[in-house]
Formats: sequence, structure tokens, C-alpha cells
Amino acid sequence: MKSMEEMMAAAQKAAETISKQMNEMQVKLDAIEVEGSAGGGLVKVRASAKGRILGVSIDDSLMVPDDKQILEDLVAAAFNDARDRADRVSEQQMREMQGSMGLPPGFNLPGLG
Repeated sequence: MKSMEEMMAAAQKAAETISKQMNEMQVKLDAIEVEGSAGGGLVKVRASAKGRILGVSIDDSLMVPDDKQILEDLVAAAFNDARDRADRVSEQQMREMQGSMGLPPGFNLPGLG
């Protein structure tokens, strides 16, 4: 049987490993780009998998003052689409990381789920 000190040292090492992997995952998620779109691609929003908005593209055909409300709605829809895609990519990456750590499916550690 291991001593209490050995068990505590192993637990500390495991926590440090998980923390390092979480930091690496956050960097990785910020580097992954997704694109949301609305209006058949007339409005596009690029975001990181962490949800940081990287850019907005609006087709010139939508630049009509009378259609301002439609444009605003399309931009909101594109943002939501990008956010949904970012969430899906983030969840997939987190599941892969948990699997590589040997954690069972559905196991939640703070910051992982």
C-alpha cells in the first residue's frame, strides 16, 4: 500500500497534468475557426471555437437602407450559427481530450464540461 504522501504526490501530479492539458485545449480552441452564415450565405460570421468573433462579412446586395432590419436579423442569425458551430467543435475537442486522459464518457471535471 502506498503511503499518504505518495498518494498526495500522485494526485498533485495528476492535477498538474490536467491543468496543463486544459490550458493547451483552450489555446487549441482559440485557434480553430468556424463560420456561421445566414441568408443563404449573404451574411457570414467567423468565430473561434472558444466563441471569439473574428470577422463579419456582408454581401453588398444587402446594403440597402430600407432593408436595415433584415440585415440586422441576418447578422444576429449568422452570429448564432457561428456560436452553435463553435460550441459543437469545442464539445468534440473536449470529449477527445477526456478520452485521451482515460476519463469515462460523461465524467465532468471543473472546466471540462
